[in-house]
Amino acid sequence: MKQDRIDALVGQHAARLSEQLQAHRQQLFPPHARKELRKFTSGEVARLLGVADAYLRRLHLDGRGPDPEIRAGGRRYYSPSDIQALREMLEKGRKTAPGTYLPGRREGDHLQVISVINFKGGSGKTTTSAHLAQKLALDGYRVLAIDLDPQASFSALHGYQPEFDLLDGGTLYDAIRYDDPVPISQVIQKTYFTNLDIVPGNLDLMEFEHDTPRALAERQGQMFFTRIGDKLAEVEADYDVVVLDCPPQLGFLTMSALSAATAVLVTVHPQMLDVMSMCQFLLMTSDLLGVVSEAGGDMSYDWLRYLVTRYEPGDGPQNQMVSFMRSIFGDHVLNHPVLKSTAISDAGITKQTLYEVERTQFTRATYERAMESLDAVNGEIESLIQAAWGRKEKS
Repeated sequence: MKQDRIDALVGQHAARLSEQLQAHRQQLFPPHARKELRKFTSGEVARLLGVADAYLRRLHLDGRGPDPEIRAGGRRYYSPSDIQALREMLEKGRKTAPGTYLPGRREGDHLQVISVINFKGGSGKTTTSAHLAQKLALDGYRVLAIDLDPQASFSALHGYQPEFDLLDGGTLYDAIRYDDPVPISQVIQKTYFTNLDIVPGNLDLMEFEHDTPRALAERQGQMFFTRIGDKLAEVEADYDVVVLDCPPQLGFLTMSALSAATAVLVTVHPQMLDVMSMCQFLLMTSDLLGVVSEAGGDMSYDWLRYLVTRYEPGDGPQNQMVSFMRSIFGDHVLNHPVLKSTAISDAGITKQTLYEVERTQFTRATYERAMESLDAVNGEIESLIQAAWGRKEKS
């Protein structure tokens, strides 16, 4: 019996899976399959702003700021745009401590470009990138997130199914390609998060990996490692922070992202095989970026940190690996890990992050434990951003 050709079989499987994913998305986000962000309780907004819930109530009663939605029991709910309006109003009213409510760049501050990287899949790279970008946006930073991974998981989390939504391009590849590149502004999309824009990804990004060797051989134009940084310069004034979700390999895209970066965040799962893989990744990164540096690339960073992800505090071997990493890397390991949580994984089933889902979907302890972990990690990274602007001591 003649067997099916593997290319045809794989193609059939891909088509069937894509159809089912599209149906799943239509079911989750009808009628136009576009996501919208939930509204936040007054308690959540108070924590984001660093004020008392009673103060928000007084603002509302005094007719100051946006009008919240009033639900059963007099509970007040605010949209993301409402939160931003509150930030702007409160910042305008301050006479001291500028940046308390709008903590982004001021005159003289350079754009923060954070490359989130790892050589091995499953390290929580995309989950980390998404929660970081969203939390920074909620905290009042103007954020641009760029999906550099052809698998486009970051894009999927933000409502994009590449084979349906990006049929005519629309990824960073269009902006950094060697022939007829477009302005990066043409591939930037608004998201349902106020303050968060995205450049989605798809398989087109692989073309940069294929095109670059030919361009190098032909000595065509500028060097590959400057292309992302040069494109970010076009929109530098529009953002405070750029988050680059890099592919899980050390190719031309990743090296260009590292050259554009002002900071690097390496995610690592605390298992021996993952740490061994990271060792090889670091060795290759050092060698290749040394070559890029000699060719004129800027390899200076404000900070480099290792983030322990999917951490289980009760797991003895994991604790040993974390201690091992801290003994080697010292303060370059973030103080807080991202805990392994069913809340984070369950939210992912519906293509959401923990900042998007309603807390009522989980037990209170599960939700709060996971949220506390994410907020601690993102708060530590935010402190590094502020320190790079000369405002706080690095932790």
